[in-house]
Amino acid sequence: MIYTITLNPSLDYFVTVEHFEVGKTNRAVSEHILPGGKGLNVSVMLKNLGIDSTALGFTAGFAGKEIIHRMEAQGIHNGFIWLKEGNSRINVKIKNMEGTEINGIGPDIPAEEMDKLFAKVCQLKSGDVLVLAGSIPASVPNYIYERLMSAVAGKGVEVIVDAAGSLLRQVLPYGPFLIKPNHHELGELFGVEIKERSEVVPYAKQLQTQGARNVLVSLAGKGAVLVTEDGRVFELDAPKGEVKNAVGAGDSMVAGFLAGWLEKKDYEFAFRMGVCAGSASAFSEDFAGRAEVEALIDKDGNC
Repeated sequence: MIYTITLNPSLDYFVTVEHFEVGKTNRAVSEHILPGGKGLNVSVMLKNLGIDSTALGFTAGFAGKEIIHRMEAQGIHNGFIWLKEGNSRINVKIKNMEGTEINGIGPDIPAEEMDKLFAKVCQLKSGDVLVLAGSIPASVPNYIYERLMSAVAGKGVEVIVDAAGSLLRQVLPYGPFLIKPNHHELGELFGVEIKERSEVVPYAKQLQTQGARNVLVSLAGKGAVLVTEDGRVFELDAPKGEVKNAVGAGDSMVAGFLAGWLEKKDYEFAFRMGVCAGSASAFSEDFAGRAEVEALIDKDGNC
C-alpha cells in the first residue's frame, strides 16, 4: 500500500477575478474547491492514474470534515487523525494573478496526537511506500520528517520525500528512495542559483553522496532531470501546452513517477510518466486523468 502524509491539509479555494482592484469589491467569474496539501495531492493524482493510497495526517473543524468528504468521494482511503480543536486551513488561490495565494494557518497538533500518527507509520511493512510531502505546521518540530523516516528504517519501506531546506537535508542519511526538489529548492540547499538542466547534475550527485538514492529535479518550463542510483542521468523537455493551473503539478510529477515505477520498475519509464503527469495536470483545470497523461506520450515514448 502507498501512504501519503499531509500534516497540514487544506481546502483550496480557486477563484478567478478579472481586473482585480485593491480596496474595492471584486467579483469572481469562476470558482471551485478542492482538497489540498502536497501529500493529499499525490494521493488524488495516484487515484486518477488508477492506484489506491491511504492519506495520513490531521484534520479538524468544518473544513476538515469537507476535506475528508471530498477525499473519500474520490476513492482515497482516509487515515487522517481527527483533532478535537482548531480548524483545517483554507487556502485562497487567485488563478489569474500570477500564482497569488493566501494560505491559512491550520490547527495546532498536540504531542499526543502526533504519537497516534507515529503508531500508524510504525505499522508499515516491507513493500509499502511512504510519501512525505510539503511544509509543516508551526506546532510541529522541524525534525518531524527525519523521525518519521527513522520509524520505518530497516523495514523495506520505500520513502519518497518532496520537501525543502532542512526538512529534506535531515532525511538524507536514511536513504530515501526518491527526493524531488525543484531547481529553486536545489539551489537553496547549496547557496547557488540554478537556471538550466545542465547545472542540476553535480548538485543532485552531491545529494546522492549524502544518502538520497534517486534525485528528480523539476525546472518548470525547462523540463526535468533524473539522476538514478545506478548512475544514469535522464533529461526531458517540458511538453508544450497552455498552463491552466500550475498548483499541484509537482505533486502530479511525484505521483506519475511512482505510478510508472510500480508499473515497470524502469527508471526511464517512471521519469517520463512523472514529467507527463506533471505537465498534464498543469494543462488542466483540475488534476489530470490517465488518458490525459498518456496523450502526452507519443509512439516513441517521448513527452
